[in-house]
Amino acid sequence: MANLIIVPHDLTAIGDAALRYADFLAKHRGAEITVLHIVSDKSKSAAAMKALEESIEKYKSKEATDVLINPIIRVGSIFEDIGGIAEELEARLVVMGTHGVKGMQKLFGSYAIKVVTSTSVPFLVVQETSPPEKINNIVVPIDLTKESLQIINPAAEIALTHGAKVHILAEKQADPRLSQQIKVRISLVKKEYQERNVDSEIHLMEPSGSFYKKIKAFAKEKNAELIAMAYYSESLFPQFDGFAQSLLTNDERIPCLIVNSKLLSKLYY
Repeated sequence: MANLIIVPHDLTAIGDAALRYADFLAKHRGAEITVLHIVSDKSKSAAAMKALEESIEKYKSKEATDVLINPIIRVGSIFEDIGGIAEELEARLVVMGTHGVKGMQKLFGSYAIKVVTSTSVPFLVVQETSPPEKINNIVVPIDLTKESLQIINPAAEIALTHGAKVHILAEKQADPRLSQQIKVRISLVKKEYQERNVDSEIHLMEPSGSFYKKIKAFAKEKNAELIAMAYYSESLFPQFDGFAQSLLTNDERIPCLIVNSKLLSKLYY
């Protein structure tokens, strides 16, 4: 499916929140939505399908959407199979809901990052909030590594679709060699975005303090509707899994797009 968004749904309000956001995106992309519910064994499939179909019909009746929404039940594990199913169905995006850091920890624990980075398909993690009327500002943190730039194209696609501005955030470097390296990264981003006519702005932040807190404060200041980031295991960020999870479950409830730069081989979304 060339233009498919998958929504893992646990038959709760947070699943509906993810569906609302997927619906918002699908309307702008002319995409279809597959709502995925995973059961632990086949004997539960029929009852789960009935409940999922009822949930979708209730949503469609309430929201009056014209987006095509299909239910699917699979036997497996939410910890291991969502990414594989997304690749099998050739989805462009997975929109998944979370109740925030407590909900993420309760649901996934140490599996949180593994779930959303188990696939080349980007994940958009949303909390229990309504989608925006429009995406105007996207915040994209990068660092010294080339892997961090893998988020640039997915962020550009969203920006071009919604007429949004991309804010690239990087930290200043005191070391001359590292300072030159970050300048090279920034020049690559500028060139790419100029060639694609993406409205963008570079922001170099002071190196002191928590980068996560600076990203969050900047996103709040700009009323950003989306944070987008690349994940990779050999990051220069200390304790990067914690950094990534903090962004995914930020207390400003800003949706976060995350791609696994090690697996991303083509442009999604």
